[in-house]
Amino acid sequence: MAADKQQNQDVVAVILKDHRTMEDLFRRMRSVEADRADALKKLSALLIAHGEAEESEVYGALKRFKDVDNEEVEHGSEEHAEGNEALLALLEVPEVGSDEWDARLEDLVKAVSHHLDEEERTILNGARENVPDERRAELGAAFLQERQRQLEADCGSIANVRAVVGG
Repeated sequence: MAADKQQNQDVVAVILKDHRTMEDLFRRMRSVEADRADALKKLSALLIAHGEAEESEVYGALKRFKDVDNEEVEHGSEEHAEGNEALLALLEVPEVGSDEWDARLEDLVKAVSHHLDEEERTILNGARENVPDERRAELGAAFLQERQRQLEADCGSIANVRAVVGG
């Protein structure tokens, strides 16, 4: 049973699960038949919680492993900032589904999708190859704990996204 729990906590697996959820939320935000405002609210919370948890609990730890590319880890942090700025720009559009909202949504999708793709090919593959399973499980548990703390603090609110972008 402990091995199952460790497998479920593998930092690579939990990060990938969030990535797939983000992609699903992007599809909902693009659909005129979906509750686009609700999808944006969920994406905002997940994107901020995910990025903050990666930076505080995962990226620093991965930098200490041989053959995990430190420049890619630092680049990942820069891409979080770009995604957060694009998120804030979208959150500031008053009318969901307007032409401006759709344009800013595409800017957000482009920034985040680029980051997800790059992170999966570089940082996460480096972690798979170079970080022992037990350590990946520890990092996964720490990531999930910080992510949950962020979500409970309403991290996706426009006020908090402004603070994250500004600070």
